[in-house]
Amino acid sequence: MNAIATNTLLESLKWRYATKKFDPNQKISVDTWAALAESLVLTPSSYGLQPWKFLVITSQSVKDQLKPLSWNQSQPSDCSHYVVFTIKKNLTADYVDHFVQRMAEVRDVTTDSIAGYRSVMVSDVVYGARSLSVNEWATRQAYIALGNFMTCAALLGVDTCPMEGIEPAKYDKVLGLAEKGYATVVACAAGYRSSEDKYAKLAKVRFSVAEMIETI
Repeated sequence: MNAIATNTLLESLKWRYATKKFDPNQKISVDTWAALAESLVLTPSSYGLQPWKFLVITSQSVKDQLKPLSWNQSQPSDCSHYVVFTIKKNLTADYVDHFVQRMAEVRDVTTDSIAGYRSVMVSDVVYGARSLSVNEWATRQAYIALGNFMTCAALLGVDTCPMEGIEPAKYDKVLGLAEKGYATVVACAAGYRSSEDKYAKLAKVRFSVAEMIETI
């Protein structure tokens, strides 16, 4: 594969910021969104289990319902695509089996040939010590997806804003998640910045590489 130039990566990361005001008239194109959707699916996760579902909200009426449940911030309502990151609660052996079936299908192997891997996963996340905090574990996996999504968006020139200032339980009710076995953990607005967003012009404040990175 062809690697992107290092300056392209760094310029994209310096360009991105947590967009406070989106232009509601600018929408992400179909092709660009298709790439971003694929980037979500390609996010790495522990065991490859993907203990999540990404809800992409483009309906204006639904976005408007979520605004007051987001500390009345404008991003959910004004952005082009609003992504709600949810976790699959209380992973079961059936969920692991579903993943094993998919692995067998994609890699053209039998489920018996990967039974050992299945056993490792089940003994850990379903019945092992991790099962006692499996939803917290899944939440950490979802944050990997959030970071991956924002970086990919920046590389494509799409603005984002991670949204932790939300009421997850109320999101779950609006989106009908409880009965499906999922729960909201975080959200991310995606679209294009408004020319009126003063934060776009502020210098990015970070500690120096020398202070933050230690090589041992």
